[in-house]
This record gives sequence, C-alpha cells and structure tokens, in this order.
Amino acid sequence: MVSIKKSSVALLLGVMILESCSLPKMVKMAKDQKLTVTPSPLELHGDSVVFDMSAQLPVKMLKKNKVYTVSTFYKYGSQKLDLGKIEFKGNDFPTAKTQAPALSKKFSFGYTTEIGNGEVVVIGSAANAAMSKIKTTPEMPVAKGIIITSRLVKDVKFASYAAHGYNNKEEYTPNRVEFYFEQKSAKLKVKETKGTKGKFIDAFVPKKSVTKMVSVVGEHSPEGREIINAKLSENRANAIVNFYKERLVKGSKAKKAKDKKMAADSVNFVTKGVIQDWSALKSYFDTTSVLTPEEEASALSIINSSTGTFIEKEKELHGQKYYKTLFQKVYPKLRTARTEILTIKPKKNDEQLLTIAKSIATNAVSADSLRDDELAYAATLTTDLKEKEGIYMAATKKNDSWASHNNLGAVYLEMANASAIDKNTKMKYLETAETQFNLSLKAKNNAEAHTNLAEVHLLRGAKVIGLDEINKAAMLESTDDVKKGMMSIKGALEIKNAQYDAAIQSLTKTNESYEVLFDLALAYTLKKDYSNAKTSIASALQKNSDDAWGHYLAAVIAARQKDAAGVTSNLKNAVAKDSSISAKAKTDLEFIDFWSAADFVK
Repeated sequence: MVSIKKSSVALLLGVMILESCSLPKMVKMAKDQKLTVTPSPLELHGDSVVFDMSAQLPVKMLKKNKVYTVSTFYKYGSQKLDLGKIEFKGNDFPTAKTQAPALSKKFSFGYTTEIGNGEVVVIGSAANAAMSKIKTTPEMPVAKGIIITSRLVKDVKFASYAAHGYNNKEEYTPNRVEFYFEQKSAKLKVKETKGTKGKFIDAFVPKKSVTKMVSVVGEHSPEGREIINAKLSENRANAIVNFYKERLVKGSKAKKAKDKKMAADSVNFVTKGVIQDWSALKSYFDTTSVLTPEEEASALSIINSSTGTFIEKEKELHGQKYYKTLFQKVYPKLRTARTEILTIKPKKNDEQLLTIAKSIATNAVSADSLRDDELAYAATLTTDLKEKEGIYMAATKKNDSWASHNNLGAVYLEMANASAIDKNTKMKYLETAETQFNLSLKAKNNAEAHTNLAEVHLLRGAKVIGLDEINKAAMLESTDDVKKGMMSIKGALEIKNAQYDAAIQSLTKTNESYEVLFDLALAYTLKKDYSNAKTSIASALQKNSDDAWGHYLAAVIAARQKDAAGVTSNLKNAVAKDSSISAKAKTDLEFIDFWSAADFVK
C-alpha cells in the first residue's frame, strides 16, 4: 500500500511539473500568434465601433487539457474597455500538433468623444483546464483607432412651411348678363339697352371698374327662321361688343376722339357665334319645368338621336304636340348673347399687406384687417425672422389652424439653424418649435409638421425618432418641395444611422444643395465607392468652395485612393479656409500613411 501511495504522488508531481513547464512554453510561443483586425484602423459607424479579429496560433502551441485566451481591450489614455475574449480550448483542436488553430470573433463598443485615437490591445493567457494555473503574455497592440469620418455628416437646414393659399397674381372676377333678341334679329332691344342691363354694362366702364376682357357668346333658337342665317349668332355677339364700345367711348373723360377710341380699344373682346347646337336647349331643360317630364323625355330622345341632321331633328320636334310650348316659352330664351365681363379683382399690394401684417403683430390694428390667407402670405414677404415670428404668432391667435402653428414652429426651426447662436439657445428654439409642431398635428395630421419634427430630431441627434417622423410624413400628401426636404433630412439621418445605401437613395431624390451633395459624397465614401464620392464632392465644391470641410472630405477621399497629391492640395485648401483643421489632420488616422510626407500639411 505504501509503495502505491508513493507511486501516485510521484505521478501527480510529474503532471504538475509538466503543466508548469507547458504553460510558460505556450506563452513564449504566443509571440508568433497571428492576430488580424478588420478594419484597421478602427472605424466609427453610427454610434458604434465594430471590428472583426481573427487569431491563429502557432502549430504545437496549444496543448491538450490547456486553454489559451486572447483577452481584448480598447485602451485610451489610462483607461481600458474590456471588449471580450477569444478562447482556444486544447481539447477542441485535436490536430493542433500539425495544424494551426484559428478562431475569429466580432467585437463592438459604443463611441464617445473621450475614447478617440486609442488602440486595441490584447493579453494572451495560458491556463490549465481547471484555470487554477495561469500564465500571461505582455500587453500587445494589434490595431489603432478610431477613424470618425462618419461624423462629418452635415445637418441639412430645412424648414417646411404650409402653403399660405393666397394668390398674389392678377385675378379676375366674372360678371355675367344675357341680352335677348327678337326672332331673326341681331338688333338690341331699347328696353334692354336703356334698362337694368344697360346700366349693368355702364358699371364696368373705365374709372369705375378695371375691365380685363369681355367674352360674348351669341346663340340662336333651333327653328328654321333662326338657323337660316348662319351669321345670326355671330352678329348678336358683335351687337353687344359694339354697344359696349359705345358706352366705353361715352364714359371716357378724354377730350380727343382718338383718345376716346383708345379707351374702347383697351378692353379685349372675344366673340363666338354658336350655330346648330342643342346644348343651350338641354341646359334650359335642366332649369325649367315648362314641359312635362314625359314631353321633356320625348324632346331629349329626338335631340340625342344618333340619326338625323340638326334641321331634321328640329322638324321632328315641330311635329310634336308640345312644340307650341317650346316655340313660345323656350325658344325666345335661346335667342341670346351671353356676356361675361372679366374685371381685375381689387387687391392690396405686397407693401400694403406687409405693413398691415406688422401692425396686426403688434396689436396696432385688428387681426380682421387681413384675411387668413393674406396674413399668411404677408409673413413670406419679410426675411426678418422676428417679424415672421410676430406675424405667424398673430395668425395662430386669429385662426388657431394647423398651418399657422406649423409655420410659427418653422420660424423657430430657422432660428435654431442660425449660425451665430450658442447650443443652449439652439436647444430652446428647438423645444419651442416642437411645441408648435405638436399643436399643428393635433389640429391635423400633416406632412409639413412631421417633416419639421424630423429636422428637430436630426439637430438633436435622435436618429431613430427622426426617421420615424420622416416615415410618417412620407405617407401623407405634400408638395414636391416638402418631399425633397424629407429626403434630404432622411439622407442625413440614415448616414448617422450607418445606412449608407439607403442614404444614397434618399439623397439622390432631393435637391442638389451644397449640404446634400456633401452628404452624398460622404455616404459614397463610407460605402467605399470612391469614384462616385469624388464626383459628388467635386459637384458640392462647385456650389460652395468656401467650406473648409468640403476640401477636407475631398482629402479623405484622395487618401483612401492613395492619391498623395490630392491629399496635399485638398488639405492645403481646407487649412486656408480654417486653420484649426491642420491639427485635426495630423491626428486623423485617415492620413496615417501620409503623416511622414515632407509636404503634408503644416
């Protein structure tokens, strides 16, 4: 029994000596392990840094019943983020003596500005299966980080205003009157020219009302005595024109005949003679009950028949029992010259509208001094945001409509986008704007307010909520301008959300402003489509060559294409616009391969 115990102790001691010898050997061999990080340097996309790391151990390094662990960290300054481990278990690799064990793993961590430009480091550790004995390697750097080019995205400045609904163009008011004629006659009746209809015409001579155009349609009744004269309808129309011109000359205050004639010629007359047409009779049936329903149906059946000429149909009507009623009570109503006088609608000019709107905003005059559409239009006549604010605020008090609340919010959105304000003021404007947009949506679900809310969330950095608002807006009716605004905001949000393909689709459906073209170039860059990226940033710089960051992005694109001359020239242009960019370029890992160049930016 004693000899057995001695033998067991000796065996156990041998195993322990073997373990203690193999662990340091594994650690020593770890210097030849192959660790590959992709991408390297690390890159920020969205709010996260994601990378793959593959690890391959030397042949014969991994032993049975042993574990080798690659512990991975992101190190910045004196701080470390523990990212996780890759663990090789010896028993899982029975061919480790002849084939190199290999594993890979995806790592990710959230980004904050404090952890920029650190590095990925690993520490290897060899242990027995029970993890009771562990030997570790020194800390080894495996990748640099972090490229934050995705943060260059430009927040598109867009505010969606609801349409004011006001027509600022010249408008016309139609005024209608009908003159009636005797059978076969184109001569105006004295009782009409001297009566109310003559006075109606007199109301539109110069100095009383500005007449733009007079349209006269002469007509005849269907019986043969009327249609025998093909010129009758046209002559009736001309009779009205001549009468009207006489009144214009008479009403003119000019002393000379030629000046009086000019007064008559200042009005555009359009005449038309309608012949052999049943439309007037059928329209009359719709407004009168002179015939019984059965008689009217009979007449319409004859008129609408696909066979027979106009004259043949009138003869057939002539043979009906109700024809006498038609002839005596209906046909005289069809011997007319229908006259429509278009007069210029009186309007306040833009200067008057703006002056009154400003007075309304300061409570100097009643809000009823302008209609809702006039007040909303007046706000568009000033570029002063404080004046716009006052007018739209007055509009919300006057009508409490979805449009006025949206437009007031849009003003605050423009204020938030102004360049010369501090962050706290910007956030206050955004909060005030959001309140107005929510009031607008409470009154009516509308695309403009949802689009504006998306802009609010874009400026706050709330990507998910912003995209949700854009999706809501896209489901509603909107103008082309609003749709393009949606797409520009959507594209910027999608870049921030690392959805580069989607961003490209959105940004190619909007306007080609500098900000849109810049973001499009950035999306192509982040997607690694450098050819389209170069084309887009060149187009952007054609629109605005004064933005330093446009030249900086062009330098990044050149660096990714290994274009040293492009890097140098574009960075020099960027630094010329903004000298602070020099320091950024010297630490930006996009340019790590160019830092040592003699002509790299100073």
